[in-house]
Amino acid sequence: MIRALVLSILLMPGAALAEIVVAARTIPAQTVIGPDDLLLRDLDVPGGVADPALLVGMEARVALYAGRPIRPGDVGMPAVVERNQIIPLIYDRGGLYIATEGRALDRAGPGDLIRVMNLASRSTVSARIGADGAAYVAY
Repeated sequence: MIRALVLSILLMPGAALAEIVVAARTIPAQTVIGPDDLLLRDLDVPGGVADPALLVGMEARVALYAGRPIRPGDVGMPAVVERNQIIPLIYDRGGLYIATEGRALDRAGPGDLIRVMNLASRSTVSARIGADGAAYVAY
């Protein structure tokens, strides 16, 4: 009787717990995450990050609250461009290279797509930020 009860408990379908990363303390948005900011907990959270090494050195895009799971969309590369910063605006395609100055209308890290105002024409374009902090227009 006890053996049947133990087997039925072991074979019951249920959520499997896995180690996922949670914030050790409240981390404000725009803060670079260090190893002391993270803890591993056994939780059942779909889409949670399991490897703390993937988060160390990243920047919090939103406030991360202590004990809550961290999802990939909550973090990103540290910003290299601040809002209203004057940055190079570059178009380089098919042998045509045009460079001018632009004003970043958003805060962004490498790889982010943001709006940039061309200071010469006052038009707004979408551009991807490079690791060098320049905005690359590609249409």
